[in-house]
Amino acid sequence: TELDFASISFNSMDAVSERDFVVEFLSMATLMMIHLSKMAEDLIIYSTSEFGFLTFSDAYSTGSSLMPQKKNPDSMELIRSKAGRVFGRLAAMFMVLKGLPSTYNKDLQEDKEAVFDVVDTLNAVLQVATGVISTLQIHKENMEKALSPEMLSTDLALYLVRKGMPFRQAHAASGKAVRLAESKGVTINNLSVDDLKSISPLFGSDVSQVFNIVNSVEQYTAMGGTAKSSVTAQIEQLRELMKRHKEQA
Repeated sequence: TELDFASISFNSMDAVSERDFVVEFLSMATLMMIHLSKMAEDLIIYSTSEFGFLTFSDAYSTGSSLMPQKKNPDSMELIRSKAGRVFGRLAAMFMVLKGLPSTYNKDLQEDKEAVFDVVDTLNAVLQVATGVISTLQIHKENMEKALSPEMLSTDLALYLVRKGMPFRQAHAASGKAVRLAESKGVTINNLSVDDLKSISPLFGSDVSQVFNIVNSVEQYTAMGGTAKSSVTAQIEQLRELMKRHKEQA
């Protein structure tokens, strides 16, 4: 009780040789870093001139040594690389454990270096990631320019489903609409009602309401959906989860 352990170990060999807790920690750390690496890659892609969805703060990026117009997302690239470092520590620990007999050996000293290095790495990465997110400049106008009516082809199929058509047939009808628009050299929202009726008589004048990005986003109100109310609920749930973890720490 003086060391604040929940209970004693019931097997002396297990007490001195098991390092499951080290592997579990390194495994959780690796999963965390994989998620952070994916986030970093997303942000790097969205910061390119091809997308232009966001800009990193100067505090978390550097200028190119050759190209004056280039801004390097160094912070995100380093976070992405650290995921490999942490996973390497986990893999190395597995290799140490797999060759040991069922008792203590000096090989187990390797667990200290792995744990201490990963703790330091996580602390640094989380600080940088927090700083990057809090200082991101979001370019909403560029995101809106990247939207296209073809993104709503599934909504066109769902429109037919609401009219009573089975989804398999509705999916095929939507595909025909996409191909018809391509053959005419227009976007799908510029097809006339007569064009759409030639594919299915279920299309009516109200089909124009389908080609509205905001309406499309807001219609998915179920848990995990894209509607603002759903996203807000997800954020609140995560905040509550973080609060509970903080209270238990």
